[in-house]
Amino acid sequence: MDPRKILRLIERLQPNSFRTSEDILSHLVREIVKNENFRVKGGRLWKLNPNRKRYTLVAQVGDIDHIRDRYEIRLASYPLFKELAKRRSVLATETDSYLRRKGIRVYSATGIGERVRIEEGEFYEYMMAFNTDLAGRDFLDELNLIGNAVTSVLKNKRAEQKTQVLQKDLDQAWEIQRRILPEHEYRFGNYEMYGISLPERIVGGDFFDYLEAEENPDRVGVCIGDATSKGLPAAVQALYVSGALRLGVGYQQKMATLFRRINNLVYRTFPDERFVTLFYVEVFDSTNGLCIYSNAGHNAPIHLRANSRETTLLENSGPVLGLAPDQRYRTENINLQTGDCLLLYTDGITEATSSTNELYGEERLRQRLLEYHERPAKEITQLILEDVQKFSISAPYADDKTLVVIRRVK
Repeated sequence: MDPRKILRLIERLQPNSFRTSEDILSHLVREIVKNENFRVKGGRLWKLNPNRKRYTLVAQVGDIDHIRDRYEIRLASYPLFKELAKRRSVLATETDSYLRRKGIRVYSATGIGERVRIEEGEFYEYMMAFNTDLAGRDFLDELNLIGNAVTSVLKNKRAEQKTQVLQKDLDQAWEIQRRILPEHEYRFGNYEMYGISLPERIVGGDFFDYLEAEENPDRVGVCIGDATSKGLPAAVQALYVSGALRLGVGYQQKMATLFRRINNLVYRTFPDERFVTLFYVEVFDSTNGLCIYSNAGHNAPIHLRANSRETTLLENSGPVLGLAPDQRYRTENINLQTGDCLLLYTDGITEATSSTNELYGEERLRQRLLEYHERPAKEITQLILEDVQKFSISAPYADDKTLVVIRRVK
């Protein structure tokens, strides 16, 4: 399943109010099992008891034999618990004899919450285990996404209970983010570029940048990204990734290597936050309009060819950043001819909704680009953003919105 779809589903399934962490996680286990998108038949929530050095069953739901209430498994007798802390999610043969008698043959679980260090090692506060007919890498990826998204929901709910965001601190964060975002307009060789980023809150997770390499003045990089957390945590992730990218470009690292290193940095630095998407393209001052790019799970930019009015999507060349370590990324290339446009955007554009819950959508965005592509990059950007804002003016939910247009003018 698409990572963004899982993220949105988990967000929509969360309760409006709850008393304890167990309440919200028990609710989410029930809702995940009920929701046909997740393709699971049963689920269980286990809680770490550091003093007793065991995991205790605190909730169960679905088409499975009933396991006795508060059933416990000793940490020392179950090596897979340590593997869970290392890899977040694990698929393996179930070894607990009681659970096997209950029909559970495959151990399929994902870690939730903080990692707690005790004498026996590190363990997640909670884990969710599921019954499914699926197998292999596809379900493991889905488990990772569920664990990542549920942990983020839990962390945000706890933050809502414990803290009030101070206006002064937010103002300072906004000022820092404002200073780091580039000027809207940029010109390079045969190209004009224009970008706008509108956070839904005072600070947000969207970012874009124009990146120059002092040692190579014949190229410029353009990036756009989306840290899928909310508010201040998203802004911190966005600043971290954009800074790492700027540093790597300055050292002229190969694009695929740079993406792999940034992914590992995000994974280690933000283990409990959501993932980051990133698209980066290098434009060269050459007659053939060569552009080299890599896409880490970001919304596919739209390449419009002026002479044929055809559009192409620049799809993913690797996974989102920070979900798992040691990922691989490819570089791809296109050629921009005179009049061609490349439109970069975040999901706040295509997922903007009307008062009737209709999505703005990729097709509507493509049509607007076809309509405006002969205008300057600044006008294209402003006209599309104005259209999105009008479309979603009465919507109850909104997200950060970022647009960047690269247009070859000669």
